[in-house]
Amino acid sequence: MAAAAAPVARKGETYRENSKKKDVRIMNIEAAKAVADAVRTSLGPRGMDKMVAQADGEVIITNDGATILNKMKVEQPAAKMLVDLAKSQDVVAGDGTTSVTVMCGALLRKSLELLERGVHPTVISDAFGRAADKAVEVLTDSAIPVSIEDREALIRAANTSLSSKIISQNSALLSPMAVDCLMKILDPARPDLLDLKDVKVVVKSGATIDDSEMIDGLVLDLKAAKGANGPTRMENAKVALIQFQVSPPKTDIENNVIISDYAQMDRILKEERNYILQMVKKIKASGANVLLIQKSILRDAVTELSLHYLAKAKIMVVKDVEREDIEFISKTLGCLPIAHVDHMRPEKLGHAAMVEEADLGKGGKVIKVTGIENQGRTATVLLRGSNKLALGEADRSLHDALCVVRCLVQKRYLIAGGGSPEMELSYQLSKWAKTLVGMESYCVRAFAEALEIIPYTLAENAGLNPIEIVTQLRLHHASGQRHHGINVRKGATTDMMEENVVQPLLVTTSALALATEAARLILKIDDIVPTR
Repeated sequence: MAAAAAPVARKGETYRENSKKKDVRIMNIEAAKAVADAVRTSLGPRGMDKMVAQADGEVIITNDGATILNKMKVEQPAAKMLVDLAKSQDVVAGDGTTSVTVMCGALLRKSLELLERGVHPTVISDAFGRAADKAVEVLTDSAIPVSIEDREALIRAANTSLSSKIISQNSALLSPMAVDCLMKILDPARPDLLDLKDVKVVVKSGATIDDSEMIDGLVLDLKAAKGANGPTRMENAKVALIQFQVSPPKTDIENNVIISDYAQMDRILKEERNYILQMVKKIKASGANVLLIQKSILRDAVTELSLHYLAKAKIMVVKDVEREDIEFISKTLGCLPIAHVDHMRPEKLGHAAMVEEADLGKGGKVIKVTGIENQGRTATVLLRGSNKLALGEADRSLHDALCVVRCLVQKRYLIAGGGSPEMELSYQLSKWAKTLVGMESYCVRAFAEALEIIPYTLAENAGLNPIEIVTQLRLHHASGQRHHGINVRKGATTDMMEENVVQPLLVTTSALALATEAARLILKIDDIVPTR
């Protein structure tokens, strides 16, 4: 009966390839599978972490797929495609980077089985493409619409993202923080244009992650210049963001000025003093009482003499502002960068209730700007941590949580987590495969089986019996319980919606589309041509 039900291979569907092409294809698939297996153990809430030791001696501890693959030294061209695959998923969705790599590895493993049975690579590739389109269609139909006003739903999605991170115990603090940050930078008129560059994360060690906070204003990882006992706290601040130096001009590198007597020396010093004094007078005349000076490689931003005059004029000075921070500061304070002292105008200044140098204890000092008038759509987070490794992982985890909330704002649909969407897709595609004929039916069934790798790996990493768990899930989904997934805390299969384990639709649809695309690309390669 089973033999009669099996699809009949039509003429031209079985395929025998020469040994060289076969060797190249197998080599590519094996290399890509090796990369996928390397990150597979870090999938899910109970996944392991990787310690990445870099050539310069720096160590990173993370379970973020994109970070691990980015730091991995990969030589084989097909394996490099999996590294790029994780990067693409990071750009599109920001989360699901490990899932997309594991999924691609599973699709390639199934492809290899089909190739050994004599199925043509193009037939496999086309069937996988159709199956992926059908999978996205099934997922979209079962997704639950969500409103961006529903703060609790957004926090639940961020919690799911953080549950697989080292800092999962701090998700009660970081998830609302991620949601509030994005709500602050969201322009209701253009919700699609959410740029995460508008969220500035300042990391400072010397406390625990629980001491992290979202600042209503601006934080700069800098200190006030107080060489001449200048002010370190300014109320009713008028902030000037300047891109010129308050120091005397220098000659070009090749030129020299030869001084032959003391009178000339005195004249030069007097001219320098007058030059700086005129600059300080112009700055004071504009009404500015706080200067943020951009870092310069050509000459010193300030000298001892200019600090002395600025301190006398009761002007607070913060130097060494990085060039890449200029746009963010300008947008936050609502001020314009000033390139020359002659362009100092009151309308180019930013206004704030308070600018002060805040002491963070062992963590050093930062500049805090609060009570900003007409503040732009930006958000600042001061992230604390006990050491550099914890801070680095907290920063990456917060970025993932921000990306998840951004996905929900861009595509406002939620689906269940815990391996339930993959299991539902596997069941639905297996049903669909029975309606197809020929080799396409085999290939779609293989695609459906490959998707079971996600719940299988989640169960395996949680120390459960993967075969038993996946069998239970098949039973649940066959009886119509489509939200059932793996609850790693209880060690059983439960309804993920009731457990509040949810994720954005965009994360899973993007992972499916990208993984299938990469697998099809690797399948189609039958030779590697070296060039001189």
